[in-house]
Amino acid sequence: PASCPSATQPVARRAEPDAPAAMVRHNNVIPNQHFHKTLWQDHVKTWFDQAARKKRRRLARAKKAAAVAPRPVGLLRPAVHPPTIKYNYKLRQGRGFTFAELKEAGIKKKEALTIGIAVDHRRRNRSAESLQLNAQRLKEYKAALILFPKKRGKPKAGDSGKEELSAAQQVTMKTVLPMPVIEKGEEAMIITTEMKEDNVFHKLRVTRADYRLFGVRQRNRLAAALKD
Repeated sequence: PASCPSATQPVARRAEPDAPAAMVRHNNVIPNQHFHKTLWQDHVKTWFDQAARKKRRRLARAKKAAAVAPRPVGLLRPAVHPPTIKYNYKLRQGRGFTFAELKEAGIKKKEALTIGIAVDHRRRNRSAESLQLNAQRLKEYKAALILFPKKRGKPKAGDSGKEELSAAQQVTMKTVLPMPVIEKGEEAMIITTEMKEDNVFHKLRVTRADYRLFGVRQRNRLAAALKD
């Protein structure tokens, strides 16, 4: 028979495992509050000086116009198409006129800046339309230009007369000349049977081949004429 433990002998008991710690349910943010960000009012953007800024800009424009009078406030700039297909159907002011546009209008490169025309030596004319458009813009400006003499009472060749000088008025608009209006494209039309039957792709290929082979055919034609 098993002997009973005496009062002096210690009794050993098996220790029970600790209960697991309670976990956060679901995908919640771990609590990490910190309340050291004070004076949030310092980080708020206000716009109480909007009216004052508007007045300050207007006075600055008037001061600049008075300083350069009777000259226009800005330079004459070309009409260009913005990049990307999203905006290239519009017209906006460019940096300056190209050398080809100045030459077409009969204005020298060094003379352009002296009479208020901006020049850009980097820009190139990629089409005849842009060249003619800005050349016409320069001609209109040149026709309306009133050129003051450098020294009062001592006019030189090319300077305006006294009547024109007395009638001169300063141009304070954003653009010295208004931007040209773009002509609208063709309106939508109903596709007829003749259009459907016409082989446009073949016509384009023939025209492209004629343009590409013009020199070769011309040479062969001249060679055949010399042989005869």
